[in-house]
Amino acid sequence: MLTDTAAPKHGLAAGDAGRPENADWTISQGWEHYTPADHATWKTLYERQTQLLPGRACDEFVQGMRDLPIGADEIPDFRHLSEVLMPRTGWQVVAVPGLVPDDVFFDHLANRRFPAGNFIRKPHELDYLEEPDVFHDVFGHVPMLMNPAIADFIQAYGQGGLRAQKLGNLSQLARVYWYTVEFGLLQQGDGLRLYGSGIASSYTESQFCLDSPSPNRIRFDLERVMRTNYRIDDFQETYFVIRDLDELLEFTRIDFAPLYESATRAPELQPGDVLPTDQVFSRGDGSYHRARKQGTAV
Repeated sequence: MLTDTAAPKHGLAAGDAGRPENADWTISQGWEHYTPADHATWKTLYERQTQLLPGRACDEFVQGMRDLPIGADEIPDFRHLSEVLMPRTGWQVVAVPGLVPDDVFFDHLANRRFPAGNFIRKPHELDYLEEPDVFHDVFGHVPMLMNPAIADFIQAYGQGGLRAQKLGNLSQLARVYWYTVEFGLLQQGDGLRLYGSGIASSYTESQFCLDSPSPNRIRFDLERVMRTNYRIDDFQETYFVIRDLDELLEFTRIDFAPLYESATRAPELQPGDVLPTDQVFSRGDGSYHRARKQGTAV
C-alpha cells in the first residue's frame, strides 16, 4: 500500500482549484461523463470484491448490496441509489469532488446526506488510493446505509462532529468513526465479520483483517478507542469488535463530553497496544508490521 504522490488530487486535497462553487461542496455526479475505461475499472473492483466478501462481510452488508442498484457493469448513478435509500432509511447520496472540510462533512451526515467522491481511481491504483473515490464511498459505505442502526449512527456521528469541533475534541471522535464505520468488525453467529467500509472496499485488507495472525482483534470500548491512534498508511494493527450493529445505537445515547475529558487526561495509545483490561478475541503477533519496518514484507 503505497501513496502515489504524482496522482491528481481531488476536492480539498487539490487546494483552491478543487473547491466547488456550492458552499456545501456538492457537484453533479456527471454520470454521463464516465468513460468506458472508468466503468471497466469499476467492474474489475466490483467483481473481485464480490467474489471475496461472502463469508467475510456481515449479513447486513450483503443484504444492502442485494437491495441496491449496484452492479458490475457500470458505476452506479447516485440518483438511483438515493431513490432506494430515501424510503428505506431517509438517506441520499450526494456527489462531491473528493475530500471536503470537516464541518461540511459533518453537516451532510447530520442531515442524512452521504457525500461520495464522483471520480474513480486509475487502473494502477486498484489496491491503494490516497483519498476516497466512488468505489470506496459507494461500494464500501452505501450498502450499510440501508441498515437502520448504521443509518441512525452515522447521522448521530455527524451531529456529534459539529459539537466536537466546538469542544476541541475532534481527534477523539474521529477515532470512533475510524474504528467503526471505516474499519470495524462485528460478532456474528458464525464468527467475526467485517462491516467497515475501508475494509469492505479493500481487496487486501478484507483478507488481512480476518485471516492474518498479525493484527489484534479486541472488544470495542468507547473510551479506549478514543485514546487509540490509527494507521492511515497501511493495514490496521488493531481491529475493534462490536457485539452487533445495535450496539452502535447505544453510543448515540451517551453524553460524550465526560468521555472526551477522561480520554484527554489519559495517555494516548498506539495502534498496536494491548491493555491488561482489554477483552481480546485474538492477540496479534505483529509479524506484518514488524516485517514492514524491516523492509521484508511482501
